[in-house]
Amino acid sequence: MAERDFYEILGVPRNASADDLKKAFRRMAMEHHPDKNQGNKQAEERFKEVNEAYEVLRDPERRAVYDQYGRAGLRGAAGGAAGVDFGGGLFEDIFEDFFGDIFGGRRARRGGSRREEKGADLELELIVTLEEAVRGGERETELSIYGPCDACGGNGIRPGTRPETCSTCRGRGRVQIQQGFFTIARTCPSCHGQGEVVREPCTACRGEGRVPRKKKVSIKIQPGVDTGTRIRYRGEGVMGRQGAQPGDLYVRIIVENHPLFQRVENDLVCDMPIDFPLAALGGKVQVPTLDGPQSMEIPSGTQTGDTLRVKGCGIPDLRSGRRGDLLIRIFVEVPDRLSREQKRLLEEFARVSQDSEAPRRRSFLEKARKFWKS
Repeated sequence: MAERDFYEILGVPRNASADDLKKAFRRMAMEHHPDKNQGNKQAEERFKEVNEAYEVLRDPERRAVYDQYGRAGLRGAAGGAAGVDFGGGLFEDIFEDFFGDIFGGRRARRGGSRREEKGADLELELIVTLEEAVRGGERETELSIYGPCDACGGNGIRPGTRPETCSTCRGRGRVQIQQGFFTIARTCPSCHGQGEVVREPCTACRGEGRVPRKKKVSIKIQPGVDTGTRIRYRGEGVMGRQGAQPGDLYVRIIVENHPLFQRVENDLVCDMPIDFPLAALGGKVQVPTLDGPQSMEIPSGTQTGDTLRVKGCGIPDLRSGRRGDLLIRIFVEVPDRLSREQKRLLEEFARVSQDSEAPRRRSFLEKARKFWKS
């Protein structure tokens, strides 16, 4: 019987990428897996065939030999046909996503490293003023966090002793178990994947390699931050067990409300009352900004709700640094108490203004008359 082409077995073209090969293998191996086709000899043979094809094509050197000389070239180069590896990297690489939770979780470390999982991340909230959000600055805060154990230097082992090679896995950090048709590696239950066993842990830290400490961290506030901005500091989180890499520190910014200004993206908004004469006649006024008072011209005839813009007095953009504007929203304030002289002058103003209606009032009255007639 003629031997089938490996590319044909996987259903991919000869120029298929490594990713395409992996996807095709995963799909076909799951389809023909013996556990899904119990008692089906044909599926079992197909599964072996798919494994053999992928084992060759996933290796660039073996694939090149196969492309040039076919299976005969592989036999000449390797001294035999390509085998199916049920316990090595091929099977773990492809099926880890599917069987990891069933057969022992994530893949065990190779080589017996004493490094544990990295430490946990920390997140804290930092309240800043609007002025700090505009100008930037630096804050120092103290964290209650773990630090290295001075007694053992952070490795969790009692001084003067050494860890022993795990007798269960012989230092590999994993063991082979039989699951029906195939063999799979799982984390060693004795050393939890470390390859070593600590018989005499440090008494000062109880084998953790870390003890509670106070730590000062300097936090840089970049101009333009806003409520919700998160700043990441790598390696400033919780120290891992037995000297493992620490987690990260995330600082979440909260900008305090300001008594005068409201933030709208990179602009600031300020509501400013002015009196009627200034609104009518116009003139210069001093307006507040975060950089100090500035002079601004009020045009004659300014109305309540009009917005005047002061360029470049807003919030800096986090990326470009370009500052937004300050928007002054005008409210014309009507006095609730009048002196006799003020009342007399206003009555005189009203008398001479009877024949000259303001344009907005005139427009309103025209609309109202049309409405009444409808």
